[in-house]
Amino acid sequence: MKSISIYTCFLSLIFNCLVLKGQERPNILLIMSDNQSWNHLGAYGDSVIKTPNIDQVAQKGIIYSNVFCGSPSCTPSRAGLLTGQDIYRLKEGANLWGILPKEFDSYVDLLEKSGYQVGYEGKGWGPGNIEASGRSRNPGGDLYADFETFLKKNEDNGQSPWHYWFSSKHPHRPFKTGSGKESGMAIDKIKVPPYLPDSKEVREDIADYYYAIQEFDQEVGQLLATLKNNGQEKNTLIIICSDNGWQMPRGLANVYDAGARVPLIFNWSGNITAGKAEQLVNLNQLAPTILKAAGLPIPTDMTAQAIDFIDKAENTEDFIIMARERHALVRKNGLGYPVRAIRTAEYLYILNLESERWPAGEPPLFGDVDAHMLHYPSASKIFILANKNNPKYKRFFEYAFEKRPEEELYKLATDPDQLINLANKKEYHHEKEKLKQRLIAYLKSTGDPRFTGGSIIWDESTYYQKRDFNPKPSEEARKALNLEKEYHYFENK
Repeated sequence: MKSISIYTCFLSLIFNCLVLKGQERPNILLIMSDNQSWNHLGAYGDSVIKTPNIDQVAQKGIIYSNVFCGSPSCTPSRAGLLTGQDIYRLKEGANLWGILPKEFDSYVDLLEKSGYQVGYEGKGWGPGNIEASGRSRNPGGDLYADFETFLKKNEDNGQSPWHYWFSSKHPHRPFKTGSGKESGMAIDKIKVPPYLPDSKEVREDIADYYYAIQEFDQEVGQLLATLKNNGQEKNTLIIICSDNGWQMPRGLANVYDAGARVPLIFNWSGNITAGKAEQLVNLNQLAPTILKAAGLPIPTDMTAQAIDFIDKAENTEDFIIMARERHALVRKNGLGYPVRAIRTAEYLYILNLESERWPAGEPPLFGDVDAHMLHYPSASKIFILANKNNPKYKRFFEYAFEKRPEEELYKLATDPDQLINLANKKEYHHEKEKLKQRLIAYLKSTGDPRFTGGSIIWDESTYYQKRDFNPKPSEEARKALNLEKEYHYFENK
């Protein structure tokens, strides 16, 4: 690994060369939603949701269709994005509500060292404990109240190139119950995926989620207006994405497409040709991509490769890797649900490393499926749990909550929602073994301690959201599911 002093010398050299050649380094505006699946935007073909501002950015930019987070959980997904590394290399950074140890530089820090002004608004890296990470600020940069304030400070400081991360809290639950219906949304035209029941409750829940995305789109519109009003449009690389998939059953915290596939749009006026790209992309690739766009070297400890978004060249690899450790604190004594997965254009192969554990958290709360611990409204989750013994809906409970086998294999052309596990089918044995060996070889080569004999720390790592130790379901959930007032995940707490 490069030492920071050596890297700083590289930054200084590259910066001086850029100045001598008279090249202007781009500003970077990273706009991120919170828990949004890839296909829920007008630009991605959804006819119900109205996202004119995002669609405007996409119209003149590049829309990526096959983008996946490095981990289907907020904190590690953002850690992988910031560091350009697979999450199992980040120690406690692989967990939700953990830390991102100071030893791991974020690309934001590297931009700042090269002369960029850096700032963020909203969530940034997290949720987690910044102080316990050994850091004085969020890895996303300095916190600002709004984009206008950030740009004003940049102007006062002499107009350096800048990086601003707008990290929205939309469409994270809780949604505004009834907001979709009240807005006049065409609820009857919403496409309910086959892993969710097509019921009135679920449709209205999806409509509320759509409304939250539309609120995110309004935020995007405000950012674009501020950018234009400040004359900063010309040399600004705009990136729009989400951190992981939606918070529906079988979504967030799962490496299926519902939990891991996200939108990604690049727009850089005069520098890229508009269009669509089908290549497989991992969000971890944003770190080296942004450094490359800024004319900076890519650290050797980054496991991700830069995306060539200017001419839309294909990646040198034809697969991506995803990983999961502990999402929320939903099993006794802090146990997680470790998963490793490899995805190609044809298949998704999943290795559940502790398959005897409940993937969605222990019953009856199943807390890895939001609403987390059932302490705020989640109509879809409550509907499925309330009907888990109904033959008409039983399969939906199994999709989201039931225990899973050690291995899963899905053929994407015939099963795009990954509902038919082919891992034990003889005719797919060769393909399964080939993917498994490819996955394990990659994990070993990149230092995954679960495959190199290293220390496994994630189940014992500190979880910094103390209220989750003794979750208290809402009154609505208690009545609907006959729950107790309080549950306990640590024996002596």
